[in-house]
Amino acid sequence: MGALKQKERITLLVAVAATFAAGVLNATRATPLVIFAVAAVALATLASIVGDATEQLGARLSPGATGVLQSALGNLPELFVAIFALRAGLVKVVQAALIGSILSNSLLVLGLALLFGGLRHGTQKFASDQPKMIATLMFLATAALTVPTLAQTLHTPAEAHEEALGIACAIVLLAVFIASIPVSIQGGPTTVAKTPATSAEGHWPMGLTMTLLAGAGIAAAFVSDWFVSALTPAIQTLHISEAFAGLVVVAIAGNAVENVVGIQLALDNKPDYAISVILNSSLQVALALTPVLVLLSFVIGGAHLTLVLPPLLVAAIALATLASNFIVFDGESVWMEGVALVGLYIILAASFWWG
Repeated sequence: MGALKQKERITLLVAVAATFAAGVLNATRATPLVIFAVAAVALATLASIVGDATEQLGARLSPGATGVLQSALGNLPELFVAIFALRAGLVKVVQAALIGSILSNSLLVLGLALLFGGLRHGTQKFASDQPKMIATLMFLATAALTVPTLAQTLHTPAEAHEEALGIACAIVLLAVFIASIPVSIQGGPTTVAKTPATSAEGHWPMGLTMTLLAGAGIAAAFVSDWFVSALTPAIQTLHISEAFAGLVVVAIAGNAVENVVGIQLALDNKPDYAISVILNSSLQVALALTPVLVLLSFVIGGAHLTLVLPPLLVAAIALATLASNFIVFDGESVWMEGVALVGLYIILAASFWWG
């Protein structure tokens, strides 16, 4: 424990306390809204621990291998939440949560990073090659995610085969992700470079790293079950729609603490790291997490996840992708661009309040 920094120790203590409290509340059948809130805190802090442990494990490898590990393990809490939600038949929540993760990273977190970084340091310049490649892959992934919806909306012959088309799109997205792994390992343009926080002096012992990673992963599985069990009653109590709950509440719960890293990097005048970390989080959801869930939904029982989305979700992800692409292509940012991105996120989130 002595190897952990003060902030990491605080996060760990909060995660342990919130996980224990969520378990007790669930066992005693407390008010669903209270279970939901406590489980959300537990999920957020556990996601941060998984992210830190994965980064520590990858720090002993190449920067590219670190990126691959982050893609494979970084979304474990979100994966567990989505699996339990699908088993509970909450397809709309899962669809909205996946798109919400992309929106929160591409608009809200990126916007806050540009806003606070710009206010402190003025115009921030960054090497645009890596963000451009990530943005291009994100645009292609977004296109693949929208095709099944277009096929149904336009009443093409594929309309009657939405599940088969969704599986085909998922396989292609995973193929693209797998094809990017050798490039990432070799340190290609999609690699997220290590930050100074992963220098040798900040290394955790391997035993501690593996213990925290395994413990956080197991805890996330239990907390996800409690979180989803309390989700529907909490939605009814708060009088919000399933779409808004997935798009905003569930998406932010799985990323909140972890996303602070991107904002902190911008405040430290490291825009290259900040933008790459934030955009790569969206790319992982689109290229890895979403297709994995589509395929898993056919074997875990419960509802099948298809890629036929409500039209507003399709419009939202398209707008988010275009907006973030415009921001990164010139290699510099100002605080006003951050304000615009945050404003767009608020407008899109508000549009789902009623469903």
